[in-house]
Amino acid sequence: MLDRTPADGAEALSRTRAARPGQIMAALDLGTNNCRLLIARQGNTGFQVIDAFSRIVRLGEGVSQTGALAPAAMDRTIEALKVCAAKMQRRGVSLMRSVATEACRRAANGLEFLDRSRAETGVDLEIITTSEEAKLAFSGCMPLLDRARSYAIVFDIGGGSTELGWLHLEHGRYPRIIAWHSIPLGVVTLTERFGPEAAQSESPAEFYERMVQEVQDNLAPFAQAIGAHRLIARGQVQLLGTSGTVTTLSGIQMELPRYDRSVVDGSFLEFGDVERISRRLSEQSCKERATNPCIGTERADLVVSGCAVLSAICRQWPIGRLRVADRGVREGILMSLMTGTAPDGVYHRGLNGTHL
Repeated sequence: MLDRTPADGAEALSRTRAARPGQIMAALDLGTNNCRLLIARQGNTGFQVIDAFSRIVRLGEGVSQTGALAPAAMDRTIEALKVCAAKMQRRGVSLMRSVATEACRRAANGLEFLDRSRAETGVDLEIITTSEEAKLAFSGCMPLLDRARSYAIVFDIGGGSTELGWLHLEHGRYPRIIAWHSIPLGVVTLTERFGPEAAQSESPAEFYERMVQEVQDNLAPFAQAIGAHRLIARGQVQLLGTSGTVTTLSGIQMELPRYDRSVVDGSFLEFGDVERISRRLSEQSCKERATNPCIGTERADLVVSGCAVLSAICRQWPIGRLRVADRGVREGILMSLMTGTAPDGVYHRGLNGTHL
């Protein structure tokens, strides 16, 4: 369970420290696979994104096997963080939050990496819990929820884990997270466990089904806990997903010549298309997948693992279609900075100017 709306005193404090019109904010999300940054200017009614950065760094490469961040992975990530720091400095960021997720949570040397980041790049990363990660990701996606349906299952497929939330939507109120769950399976961890493609001794279909079954086994306790199937049968539940997997499949389904966020964000995927595209990709080699402009060489070895997570979710909750979100943790952070609801330490860093 996650915390409910803050009390009146906390709401008053939030108003006093909310971003001011014109103030430049930044949100940095360092995941197992990607390093992503958004920089935005606060307006009178919302924020406007003025700069962005995204790079596949694979920080969590090998962590599920060794229990530690690899030197090469840390080096790649530090270089990406230097780019982020330069952008934030150039844009005059005065309020920001930088978070690290599953790779740093799991790695024995995660805290050492944070020290290195602070020393070499000036980026002060904070390792957040799975519950905080889920809360931020779901918050960033809230605007895409259909208010005509009273419940929603929202999920975020990451590199090292997958977060799921069970939300209740009531008229005139902010969507409430009733329950959340995190499973330690993402595109990187599944790929490291099963490999990027089927071995010669196994059919692609068998290979793919083994991955899907592994995810389904991990989803079962949450599915039993929320008991959504009766509400699904009544048409009261919607499904919303945020991750490179769902955005990639949406781009493939629309046959985009190159990935286009403005077209993908807010689009819909039918479950039949999810299965069709996923099976086709599982039958291809990494080299063949890489030729798809919505996949490319950097995602070719990971995309089928993401498909397996998505297929397991679709099979577990037969809603029929899902809405695609190209947004998540970063947008959730920006919303919290805008409303003044980020953790206390974020504002102290901003006031002291020690974030860069």
